[in-house]
Amino acid sequence: MTATTNLVIDLNCDMGESYGAWHMGNDDAVLQFVSSANVACGFHGGDPSTMRKTVAAALKHNVSIGAHPSLPDLVGFGRRPMQVTPQEAYDMVVYQVGALAAVAATQGTRLHHVKAHGALYNMAVKDRPLAQAIARAVHDVDASLVLYGLPGSYLIEAANELGLRAANEVFADRTYQDDGSLTPRTQAGAMIEDLDTAVAQVLRMVQDRVVRSVNGRDVPVQADTLCIHGDQPNAVVFAEGLREALLKAGVEIRKV
Repeated sequence: MTATTNLVIDLNCDMGESYGAWHMGNDDAVLQFVSSANVACGFHGGDPSTMRKTVAAALKHNVSIGAHPSLPDLVGFGRRPMQVTPQEAYDMVVYQVGALAAVAATQGTRLHHVKAHGALYNMAVKDRPLAQAIARAVHDVDASLVLYGLPGSYLIEAANELGLRAANEVFADRTYQDDGSLTPRTQAGAMIEDLDTAVAQVLRMVQDRVVRSVNGRDVPVQADTLCIHGDQPNAVVFAEGLREALLKAGVEIRKV
């Protein structure tokens, strides 16, 4: 496909996931290449000092700041499903978004978006009451926030129902199932570790609005924002390589 100049995408990265003596990712390096940061709020990673430092670093690089709320599971890095009620999910999201909003306020800025993390995100893709609880929590804290979610998911539907701005999120380093959901990390082939493979997938999602599933099916997607994971070992290489490939293809990178 020839390069075009009317395509735009947000490049986001999950970060701020270090806590205590445990260091995760290379956030300062990644922030040179992305347009949005999803900052951990203490439930799966992050702590008050890390939240402060990550917000400051994002501001330095003119990167928009979002809350990355999770299930309360530090040991499992928020990637293990838990049985929670919609009310419990609402309370968790309000608590975490509110905490990061306060950190941002002390540095003279505001949050731009919210993206649920890990199992909470994936559970809400197919659980309507859970998705509605997350969207309602975001709306009740700040109705101007953008809610990130998987295309075709209940998260996007719930945001639209409440009048929240929604951003359809696609992934550079994950493979897809035939229904458009992400391949569970417990399955082989869930992660894409080769940059060239990731670039090819991303360009098809952005330019052609389809993604090839693990079974060879082309699944329609809308790509408003593109995620890379800050905890993967080659996050900086992916961030730089993806940015370069997108710009070369004529795709503008900016926040949604």
